Amino acid sequence: MKFLDQAKIYLRSGDGGNGVVAFRREKYIEFGGPDGGNGGRGGDIVFEAVENLNTLLDFRYTQHFRARKGGNGAGRDCTGAAAPTMLIKVPIGTQIFDDDRETLLADLDKPGMRIVFLRGGDGGHGNAMFKTSTNRAPRRADPGWPGEERWVWLRLKLIADAGLVGLPNAGKSTFLAAASAARPKIADYPFTTLHPQLGVVRLSMTEEFVLADIPGLIEGAHDGAGLGDRFLGHVERCAALIHLIDGAAGHVVDAWRTIRGELGAYGGGLDAKPELIVLNKMDAMTPREIASRKASLTKASGARVMVMSAAGQIGVDEVLRAVFDMVRENRK
Repeated sequence: MKFLDQAKIYLRSGDGGNGVVAFRREKYIEFGGPDGGNGGRGGDIVFEAVENLNTLLDFRYTQHFRARKGGNGAGRDCTGAAAPTMLIKVPIGTQIFDDDRETLLADLDKPGMRIVFLRGGDGGHGNAMFKTSTNRAPRRADPGWPGEERWVWLRLKLIADAGLVGLPNAGKSTFLAAASAARPKIADYPFTTLHPQLGVVRLSMTEEFVLADIPGLIEGAHDGAGLGDRFLGHVERCAALIHLIDGAAGHVVDAWRTIRGELGAYGGGLDAKPELIVLNKMDAMTPREIASRKASLTKASGARVMVMSAAGQIGVDEVLRAVFDMVRENRK
């Protein structure tokens, strides 16, 4: 399945039905009077967050959503039928922005969450509503009220407990595959990950968390370099970040500072999230290199640094346990 995390769509709620002019005409009843009914209400536009979706791909092919018009009134004081609600199902974590792409209108971040986004127009009054003691035979009926319409942007921010960040080829996809049942593309060249991936990490029968892998960042990503910072929104909701660094490539402190700089430039509180620094590919380093690079990272960051090899399955369980403890503590 292809991944799409942004889409622009057009929405229009239904117009209200028209009221009618009608009079009661029955045998032996000389003055029947007005009995024109009101129009029915137009259909609403409702969004619902559902669990079995993880992409906005459907909105690439269906971009216009129009609810039905309410039914017109009829004689004998019959009110027109209300139009059905148009339900639009979106993945959990979908945000709805105005056409300016900056004004947040709604955030569907919980399973089953529903919002009435656009209300249908009210039905118009039939002539029975205008009968008074001085106007016994009104010939006035109102049209239904028009519905609402607008263009909006949908943006998906995946719901995950922990997020993987790092330079391209740091081993993030390999780590995700080793820690969960996810099967991301893995290759020995940069930018093999082109869209976010999710995996469920199960430590025991009762302990699990969701891990998100996003495409690698490079210096200047916040200005559009590489794949840009577009996918950083998918780790905004994470309780903790796993900063993966390729230990075999050397210059580990520069790599750490590059990603920290991009997180700070992006904003959204990413640079303030709890971070676990992990030196990856320990099986491609000598013990002396491991000790030296770990000490350099610890001194530069002032934080705990762990060492592992995702490809060799060395130290992965210890890293996952540390991440779970951070997620559990943050969620409290």
